Amino acid sequence: MRNITITDMTMRQSGKLSFREKIELVKYLDKLGVDVIEVSPITNPKVDRLLIKSISSAVLGSTVAVSVGLSEENISIAWGALEEAKHPRLQVTAPVSAVQMEYLAGKKPGAMLEAIKDLVEKCHRLCPEVELIADDATRADPGFLQEAVRTAIEAGASVITLCDAAGMMLPDQITSFIQNTYEAVPELKNVTLGIACKNELSMADSCAVAAIRRGAGEVKCAAYGEDVICLETMAKVISARGSSFDVTCAIRTTQMKRILSQVAWMCQTGRSSTSPFDSGVRPGEGLFLTAHDDLTAVMKAVAKLGYDLSEEDGTRVYEAFSRIAAKKEKVGARELDAIVASAAMQVPPTYRMESYVINSGNTISATAHIRLEKNGAVKEGISLGDGPIDAAFLAIEQIAGHHYELDDFQIQAVTEGREAMGEAVVKLRSGGKLFSGRGISTDIVGASVHAYINALNKIVYEAAAD
Repeated sequence: MRNITITDMTMRQSGKLSFREKIELVKYLDKLGVDVIEVSPITNPKVDRLLIKSISSAVLGSTVAVSVGLSEENISIAWGALEEAKHPRLQVTAPVSAVQMEYLAGKKPGAMLEAIKDLVEKCHRLCPEVELIADDATRADPGFLQEAVRTAIEAGASVITLCDAAGMMLPDQITSFIQNTYEAVPELKNVTLGIACKNELSMADSCAVAAIRRGAGEVKCAAYGEDVICLETMAKVISARGSSFDVTCAIRTTQMKRILSQVAWMCQTGRSSTSPFDSGVRPGEGLFLTAHDDLTAVMKAVAKLGYDLSEEDGTRVYEAFSRIAAKKEKVGARELDAIVASAAMQVPPTYRMESYVINSGNTISATAHIRLEKNGAVKEGISLGDGPIDAAFLAIEQIAGHHYELDDFQIQAVTEGREAMGEAVVKLRSGGKLFSGRGISTDIVGASVHAYINALNKIVYEAAAD
């Protein structure tokens, strides 16, 4: 019985996900039993390198695939982040129809064949698994497509994916298309043939089944996405009728409904255009450390929370952790976040609090008027928000002139009684890197504002240093 490789493209379909949500998404897909998880194409090398690296360490069973497009530079960027993955794959995406070759890639057929050969060979020298994605394959000249496929296989590609980018193929046409390609390129039988279809005619799922029955061994689906093959449909068809054409897949169908509903919720919950809270605040990681944990264990826990600290900052965090761990039985994720915020990357403040006025109530919209000093000049921000903290953060964003992804926001009491001190930890992400700030005050809104400014100062300082 043939095992059909299920590749998920949700991350490429849902571009609005935050950094943290992308990590959560791949964990869900890995748990579901998806064979291959495709990461978003490289657009910002600094941010994408960190994202790929984080995904590689988060995924346990699935293959992590990264497209290098037709860029030789992207190969080193992708592999530098992907090499730690348990199952890595590099993808060379090449348009093969005459129109796309000329207008998207600016290449003639001969130059495209040379590029495919060169890039696949370079990828194969680094990564054991290389895929050629023949984009718009169904509208390509058959002779050229067959030569491109043959060239990629000879260069070391172990997966060849043919794409119906227009979504105009019917199931019987896909059947003939694949059969003709197999007959013209016998070498295809030694590698995995993949299929990708757009859902322009609402026939993508049917075309995928037809392709599997004709010999395709991999299908590009999406757990969430309307214009491609549906992962849930493929898993159901293979589970219910796969035995009739001798195929199976690794998707855990008993967990599928629950996991796919979580993925859909995540992809549908977009950031409000008027809120700094990108997609809501989530509970912290369920980790605990004790006084018996050494520097290595603490740094692993810090990395799990998403921080990338220098050796010097790591030492400061461990020293602060040791002082607290000596007085407590356990140190959890929230305490560790506060330790990192207070001990790591302490910088001269670019922004200083001048004043803040917050108005809120159950009959009025929350408003914030923030005054910050920067280089001797006072800057003001005035904003409405869904609540006092939302309004305050928006006012600070207005002053800074930039929206940073709010990765997490925590509030907790540190003393008891009517005059209790409140502690706030704000985690902002800039350039893919996490920066945390801490604030303490009897006024929890004030603590939150100070924490945000503390994190903002770290971002500004590092940006200036670069």
